[in-house]
Amino acid sequence: MGICRGVRAVAESVPRLEVASLSRQFGGREVVSNASLKVHSGQVVCLLGPSGCGKSTLLRLIAGVDTPDSGQVSLQGVTVAAKGVCVPAEKRSVGLMFQDFALFPHLTVAENIAFGLVGRRMDRAARIDSLLEKIGLTEMRNQYPHELSGGEQQRVALARAVAPRPRVMLLDEPFSSIDDRLRDGIRDDTLGILREEGTAILLVTHEPAEAMRVADVIVLMRDGRIVQSGTPMELYHNPADRAAAEFFSDLNMIHGVVRNARIESVFGEFDAPGLVDGADVEIVIRPQHIKMDFDRAGRGPAPTRSDGVAARAEVVRSTYLGSTSLVEFKLYDHSARMRALIPAVFLPTQGSVFWLRLARDRCFLFPCTVQSRVSNPYISNAADTADAIEVQRI
Repeated sequence: MGICRGVRAVAESVPRLEVASLSRQFGGREVVSNASLKVHSGQVVCLLGPSGCGKSTLLRLIAGVDTPDSGQVSLQGVTVAAKGVCVPAEKRSVGLMFQDFALFPHLTVAENIAFGLVGRRMDRAARIDSLLEKIGLTEMRNQYPHELSGGEQQRVALARAVAPRPRVMLLDEPFSSIDDRLRDGIRDDTLGILREEGTAILLVTHEPAEAMRVADVIVLMRDGRIVQSGTPMELYHNPADRAAAEFFSDLNMIHGVVRNARIESVFGEFDAPGLVDGADVEIVIRPQHIKMDFDRAGRGPAPTRSDGVAARAEVVRSTYLGSTSLVEFKLYDHSARMRALIPAVFLPTQGSVFWLRLARDRCFLFPCTVQSRVSNPYISNAADTADAIEVQRI
């Protein structure tokens, strides 16, 4: 019995899908560059990034629809793509789902699910019945795709893809065409079925909220490269760079210069240990990490607390968003503007004055770049150069 447990433990430690140093070029341009990732049984890994960053190309390489220039793809420890190795797509036991459900219009729901199933007729029928029950369409087994809603078509496409019991399921934004009101429920049901089947799931999306909601691991891509990977909490609270932080939320940025391992700012001093003296940096703050206090003392001196100096600011604009309010401020005696996301218990009026404080343990230091200054107006006096410095948490 001990030997059996040991064998099972080893088998479970082998990823269902492993991509190692995968690269692909088109016309001399590297679309996927040195990409590596792992997906285990029952795990949801999200490939997240803007359109054109290489997510779909990476999926095609894994599926066997395209061939990598270098690197390798392994399924359950067996190499299916590498130099001199190219297992055909139909023999990889990889399922695919895209935005277009691509159901066969001349086949019924049951016939669509049966497509690609092999084995005894009785076993195929049992598998179809089981999947129809899981997707809640047992009574629609004899209907045709045009008689179904978009959500029902998506469920049929899922059942058809899952029917042959693939080891890996590749999902290329399959929920993007579904009505917003139905998307969350259908997506959660879909991933629940795949998890029950023990399938390793690689989901492509360009929506951070979707990745944060469903992923066990997020793999963030930019310009064909994997910038960072980790749990949703790790990527949100420890972003690799400013662009990674900005992908998950709006940012406020204040420019500063390192002097004697410290940075002077309108919010007081920040420690900058190990950074080069004279380096231009950005203090990066998410809108939800700005705290507001009424300015009951008029134009008095800025209050100093354990969490730093407060900055006096005037409300320029405020927008009610339902559960939250977005408030835009102009800092006094400073060129920066800042946005705060606050609980919608009240909506500050234009012209009202507050003291703003920062959740300093949620701030970041990043190199100051010309691009960041141009793309985001919520930054103070900027420098035109950037020194390569290590990103550090304040």
